[in-house]
Amino acid sequence: MNGFWTILMLVFSNIFMTFAWYGHLKLNEMKISDSWPLIGVILFSWGIAFFEYCLTVPANRIGFNENGGPFNLMQLKVIQEVISLMVFTIVVSFVFKGQPIQWNHIAAFACIILAVFFVFLK
Repeated sequence: MNGFWTILMLVFSNIFMTFAWYGHLKLNEMKISDSWPLIGVILFSWGIAFFEYCLTVPANRIGFNENGGPFNLMQLKVIQEVISLMVFTIVVSFVFKGQPIQWNHIAAFACIILAVFFVFLK
């Protein structure tokens, strides 16, 4: 179950991360934060990122094989990157509708999925 909880927490942490990193762009597009000073945008993003860390740190802790989890450090990192790209792609598709997914994006994602295959190869 540690693997399941690790992946679930990483999914939710990456949702927070994506909104922390890119949500301010949508707020600016909606004319909500276009007058905010840069420090305001940074503090807003940090506020969201706090919740990302509240999920990422325990996910890595329980998922790490030296703490009883099923994954080594390399596997944890590659899993996190794949989840990050999947979450990012979904958010961009639904929130930033003017950003189409092109064939080269799909090819890049396929390469990352191959990375997962290779990192789990014995």
